[in-house]
Amino acid sequence: MSNKDVGGRRLNLQAALGTTVRALPRLWSGAAGALGLCAVLWLLPVVWPIEGWMRWAWALAAGATALVAVGALARLSIRDDVTEARALGLGPLGLQAKPPEARLVGALLLCLLFLSMIVAILTLVVLAIFGMAELNVQAIQARNWAAVGAPWKLGVLAVLAAGAVAIPLLLLVRLSLFVHATLGRRQMVSLNSMGIAYGSFWPLLAGLIATALPKIVLLTLIGTGMLTGVAGQVAWVVGLVGLQLPLTIGFLGAAYRQLEYWSPDEPK
Repeated sequence: MSNKDVGGRRLNLQAALGTTVRALPRLWSGAAGALGLCAVLWLLPVVWPIEGWMRWAWALAAGATALVAVGALARLSIRDDVTEARALGLGPLGLQAKPPEARLVGALLLCLLFLSMIVAILTLVVLAIFGMAELNVQAIQARNWAAVGAPWKLGVLAVLAAGAVAIPLLLLVRLSLFVHATLGRRQMVSLNSMGIAYGSFWPLLAGLIATALPKIVLLTLIGTGMLTGVAGQVAWVVGLVGLQLPLTIGFLGAAYRQLEYWSPDEPK
């Protein structure tokens, strides 16, 4: 085990994005089976109505295929080639169901539990402060914002609300490397993955926004009515699975390789 320059690490955003683009062919080829299966499962409701208990079965199967695809892409993104990724448990065409997948589920549940607790606490605090502010409820209902309350009071509440939104966002970005850390360290990594992203919040956030471009374009096309009906649903699923997912996981893998300071492969 080694701990290298924990405090001095910073993410080079340009290098990470370049690595992501160059890695796309490797991600597509190495995880072709997982991505194809994931796309088929997610497109199933488009061509075959799913009702009743079958919705639960479909949701479970779709979630499982997404887990397999994420695991395959993450393994490929933190190694230089398919052979090295196989040492981390990558299966043929990215199809694998091994103990690391179970660890990913456990890490995800812990992260969700932590975020849920933080959001619940922030919600209670914000509601309590808004209640003590004694705002004019009738003015709010009438949308007469000038009569809602004193300007200084509204300013304080606006800052408080912005902070309540910013804190979960900060935690989400800091936790975004838990998948790659779990696979790279070969053990379940959840909240302690925040230490890997320490000091690189803004580059990570900028990279996640940049790699979200396919999703933004698809949402724009669907929102403006340029993509509708079955064609819109197919384009949405194919775009998310075939491009958005590899881009996001690939970027996080490139960021993880830059920021990781602990390696189980090195001697103590």
